[in-house]
Amino acid sequence: MRSVVLLSGGLDSVVNLKRAHDEGEVVLALTFDYGQTSFPSEKRAARECATRYGIRHQVVALPWFSELLPPVISGRDEALSHDRESLKRHDELLKEVWVPNRNCVLVAVGAAYAEAAGAGYLVAGFNLEEAEVFPDNSVEFVEAMNRVLGISTLSGVKVLAYTRGMTKSETVRLAGEIDAPLDLVYSCYRLSPQQVMCGSCQSCLRLKQALEANGMLERYAERFLA
Repeated sequence: MRSVVLLSGGLDSVVNLKRAHDEGEVVLALTFDYGQTSFPSEKRAARECATRYGIRHQVVALPWFSELLPPVISGRDEALSHDRESLKRHDELLKEVWVPNRNCVLVAVGAAYAEAAGAGYLVAGFNLEEAEVFPDNSVEFVEAMNRVLGISTLSGVKVLAYTRGMTKSETVRLAGEIDAPLDLVYSCYRLSPQQVMCGSCQSCLRLKQALEANGMLERYAERFLA
């Protein structure tokens, strides 16, 4: 199986990259720069992960996206700190970090690269837990995009997300089973030159809870500020 992987450097994309690498040939890993404040940290994590497996890594810049970003993503505002209770308030979480039509755009661009590279699959880190908050992580989104790509690509590129039916905890468990590089993961809305995640934004908190559920938080505690 030949694939192109959308690699943000976060938990889900890293686990999907490792799974795709184990099951076939990953011809390219793509990281998008759309103006997010955490991009340098994401790029470093993604590059190091791709390098570990000998996969070609490329950054795709989407500069026009920057004017559409919410303040938390663009860095105009500081990312909010969260706790277990606030992660249940889905409407507030969505409003805080929603980027208009982002995943649709990233899938469309990634599929173009996949078709040009002769890859039949575009692998992305969609998951069940975030689909409860973000509709463009859902199974319905993947199925809808595959219907579109069946028309918009001559080769019929398909979106594949190994984690699409998994919670974050289940994804961490899979990471352990397939030896995915959790030491390289960067799942934070804030930028860190030291590659240390803040530990309190909604993305960090989900990762910490998933690590804790698998008895692995202590092992990776130094990756978080809090």
